[in-house]
Amino acid sequence: MAVPNYTYLKLKMSGPNGVIMVESMYKHAYDCDVECIEYAEALVEAETLIVNLDRLGDEAPDSKRHARTFEPTEVIKLVPVDPTGSNDRALRISAALDSK
Repeated sequence: MAVPNYTYLKLKMSGPNGVIMVESMYKHAYDCDVECIEYAEALVEAETLIVNLDRLGDEAPDSKRHARTFEPTEVIKLVPVDPTGSNDRALRISAALDSK
């Protein structure tokens, strides 16, 4: 049989020797509200993160691409590292570059 009064931040209830009154301060009530809001925002952000991670995990990786596979995005040409030597060592450069 407790009676809360939110305007005055008091709680009154019957006790063995009369009325028991529990009081609080406005600063404490404000701090509790701020803490609850921050906790709720953190929960929403954590749930959003979990949903995004689950969505990323559901996406299948491309089976054609491997870590050791190199696929040029444009036309390339091979330029030997040593023009007088063999062609086994060459650089791959874009064919769209100027010859200079």
